[in-house]
Amino acid sequence: MSNNLCGIDEAGRGCIAGPLAVAGCVLQGSMEGLADSKTLTFKKREELFGRITEKSLYKILLFSHDEVDEKGLSACLKEAILAIQEQFKEYEILMDGNCSFGVRGVKTMVKADAKIAEVSAASILAKVTRDRYMLQMDKLYPQYGFAKHKGYGSVLHVEMIKRFGASPIQRKSFRIKALEAALF
Repeated sequence: MSNNLCGIDEAGRGCIAGPLAVAGCVLQGSMEGLADSKTLTFKKREELFGRITEKSLYKILLFSHDEVDEKGLSACLKEAILAIQEQFKEYEILMDGNCSFGVRGVKTMVKADAKIAEVSAASILAKVTRDRYMLQMDKLYPQYGFAKHKGYGSVLHVEMIKRFGASPIQRKSFRIKALEAALF
């Protein structure tokens, strides 16, 4: 990879509630401690988020649960990639995963978030942004336990949906076998 690199990653693709977060990041120098955001502790992600936002060029996009339902995940991801590509025209673009969602000029790499610093940084930016949003939603809708599961389809989350009905930030386009007959 070149030094002229913008890494892209997302958080929340597999969630059944809350937004999709997509981040692009160009590091301005080396940074210690970067890794796939899923492998880092909450405290370490928060610390790195501060360092990344101080010492990099970046763009973070959030697509609400309604946007994900209306446009679809692929369309939201394509829109985000295009926006990041537009902002970082002079940079090579590398996205975590194996799909560029039809955007030309974007390279992909499976597990890039664990291998390439710029993608690790984007992973952290996306995850921390989304997690912070879900912590705010936990304050608004404490009965759903968003602080614990962040909107993923955990056993706890499914139980809370069964008990209280769909939350106001539920992705209605996502089907869950355990809830097929219940809500949507």
